[in-house]
Amino acid sequence: MPAEPTPAPAPEEQLVLVLRLGGPLQSWGDRSAFNRRDSRPQPTKSGVVGLLAAAAGRPREADLADLVGLRLGVRVDQPGTLLRDYHTVSDYRGRPLPQAGVNARGLQKPTSPAKDTHVTHRYYLQDAVFVAAVQGPAALVTALAEAIRRPAFPLALGRRSCVPTQPIALGAVREGTLEDVLATEPWQAGDAAKTAYRRRAERGPEPFSPHRIDLAATFDDASGDDTLQDVPRSFDPRERGFTTRRIRHAWLDVPTGLTPSSTTDRPATAAGGHDPFALLGW
Repeated sequence: MPAEPTPAPAPEEQLVLVLRLGGPLQSWGDRSAFNRRDSRPQPTKSGVVGLLAAAAGRPREADLADLVGLRLGVRVDQPGTLLRDYHTVSDYRGRPLPQAGVNARGLQKPTSPAKDTHVTHRYYLQDAVFVAAVQGPAALVTALAEAIRRPAFPLALGRRSCVPTQPIALGAVREGTLEDVLATEPWQAGDAAKTAYRRRAERGPEPFSPHRIDLAATFDDASGDDTLQDVPRSFDPRERGFTTRRIRHAWLDVPTGLTPSSTTDRPATAAGGHDPFALLGW
């Protein structure tokens, strides 16, 4: 008798870990040059993978395959504003600065013509808040959730100097799809942004509710129509490099967690009228 076919293994359970990434400064670079450090407008996959690796206590030379394999979704709860930090660099001894190239003995060559000052620019996001979620095997995601709560190394929002303002983990790990989890997680913006949104909802001529808000999001998606080169191959300084991933952009209708105030701070504008304070966010 022919052997019975071996049943296919049951698919491994998938869970979602939700992170709140908010602080005075964030910087999510996916490329760098000597005199310029840019920031993407939202967290990169390399930044989120680096944060998870730091929490888990992995050295820079560690294999990242399991972390890179996690599916990432990022929601923009508060976009923040771009800050340029201007620097000048000089030798305190008054000597001309060396260049990046080295001579046969491995020593840096002097600049020619002699250069006494380097100008550098570093870019940061101010007062931004993002909700990032990673989806993957239950055992891995559960272990990462515990590591985020008790990190082995200090956690940072992109660059080491950018510290978060509150615990990063948003509750327990979740079941469901990445899209559903990010669509149901309440809005995480700061109090000022929430107050301004509620006032606009109560006073504005257009009929919309303070209970919901549309937020931009991006998701890892093999059939997505955009690409980003922010997937780390390794964090080893000798083998550092990135590869690409495909992403999909979306809008999510998200609960705000707001309730209408009992009285408005300004009288409501007549339907169809002009609100002179709308551009000020009042």
